[in-house]
Amino acid sequence: MQETEPPKGYITSSDVRRLDLNSEYLGVSTLQLMENAGRAVAAEVASRFKQGSRILVLAGTGRNGGDGMVAARHLASMGYDVSLHLVGSESNIRDRLVSINWGILKGMSSSVKLQVFPDSADFQPLEADVLVDSILGVGLKGSLRQPILGAVRALNRSSGFIVSVDVPTGVDSDSGEVRGEAVRAQLTVTFHALKAGFAKAKEYVGEVRVASIGIPPEAELYAGPGDVDLIAGRRPSQSRKGDFGRVLVIGGDETYSGAPALVALAALRTGTDLAYVAAPARTAQAISSISPNLITVKLSGEHFNPDNLAQLKPLLERVTAVAVGPGMGLSRESCEGVEQLIRMLEHSRKPALFDADALKALGAFKRSLPFPAVLTPHAGEFEALTGVKVSAELEERVGQVKRLAADAQAVILLKGRVDIVSDGSRVRLNWTGNPGMTVGGTGDVLSGIIASLIAQGCRPFEAAVAGAFINGAAGDFAYREKGFHLLATDLIDQIPHVMNDPMSHRDAKYLGG
Repeated sequence: MQETEPPKGYITSSDVRRLDLNSEYLGVSTLQLMENAGRAVAAEVASRFKQGSRILVLAGTGRNGGDGMVAARHLASMGYDVSLHLVGSESNIRDRLVSINWGILKGMSSSVKLQVFPDSADFQPLEADVLVDSILGVGLKGSLRQPILGAVRALNRSSGFIVSVDVPTGVDSDSGEVRGEAVRAQLTVTFHALKAGFAKAKEYVGEVRVASIGIPPEAELYAGPGDVDLIAGRRPSQSRKGDFGRVLVIGGDETYSGAPALVALAALRTGTDLAYVAAPARTAQAISSISPNLITVKLSGEHFNPDNLAQLKPLLERVTAVAVGPGMGLSRESCEGVEQLIRMLEHSRKPALFDADALKALGAFKRSLPFPAVLTPHAGEFEALTGVKVSAELEERVGQVKRLAADAQAVILLKGRVDIVSDGSRVRLNWTGNPGMTVGGTGDVLSGIIASLIAQGCRPFEAAVAGAFINGAAGDFAYREKGFHLLATDLIDQIPHVMNDPMSHRDAKYLGG
């Protein structure tokens, strides 16, 4: 799930997929984006070459090829002499959107000359004024294979002007690495933003033009299905217990046993392999009776306290994330225990989530957190942390959250009708959820989701954004079944539905006031 942060102003192949899915969620179809991409390439070519010029498009069988097919259609309509070579067999076109555009070109036999090249041996020297490379786009990993390799070699031997669509074929769009051979473009028309690998692939990309293709700004700003897809893990058949994280939940007191149990159960539903709950002995016994899926650690004393840390140290070394605070209470010894726990986490660099009563303890911790951390306050807890009342204006609230995240060097998720997530530089807003989620425990479910994602290797910011969407969407699915008569456990039951098909939330959005 992890990937290196791209340079500022650049996007990765994962970002591209996230933006595509979030755009579709907002109502802008991928077919529209493909149309806009191809039209942008055609417009760039038309701005440089006169009508009647010979244009040869080499299109792959995937979506980058679909962009090239659209470009070929637009160039033909502008009066250019257009040919298109399909690199690969027609039967390899499996994407519905590419099939649509291929079918359109097959009906344009008078204006676009089509040829299919399933074998690299078929490629002859390419002659045209402009050669458009739309064979492979973002997401390439590894070396090129035939017949693509043959097409790339033929392109590089040609004397025409080479234009690459989005990314030159053979260049890893994330790293800029080229394994073997790649197209050496004189111009690359890339979409929406520069790709992360371009800085290291200047000899291949040539001049770069960034074209807008109609991705809504909200696809970047709002949490959506693309953010869930970004954190979705794949499970190899040889996976073993523990490969997908171990979460330790520290909380609970003589009154609150449900809160830490909800965090742990949500973590399990989100995909964590093991969930431990460390709570005072009597509370831990009550939690054991809630579900056989939970492993409880019975702590000495009536409340979490500094003496418990020696007992927890071996477990802290084994788990991959810690969630602190649910139902913990505000006793002086609990606050002292949280402060000493922070020092232990600083030493181990263990990622942690702080919620509920632990946030109040953090209010006295007046320096940045020296380990990966997510804080999930509601408005009252935010005020306790900062001494600042949360603004009623969304734009001002965004600024407040961003400042706290920068000061704390942590990810802040301010819960509310619109959740605000920031790491001090980036900001995301989450609009999922409904008024039925004011019931107690829904915030604990959110904590469990985020802690689980962090435990499985997600970066804290991505985990918080996806977690906010999943939690709210789960509440919306539960609302569709039960109206406002929700329980926190209803959300836990819906977590798999959201994670397996986040786009389905389009039909379950809460649209009330």
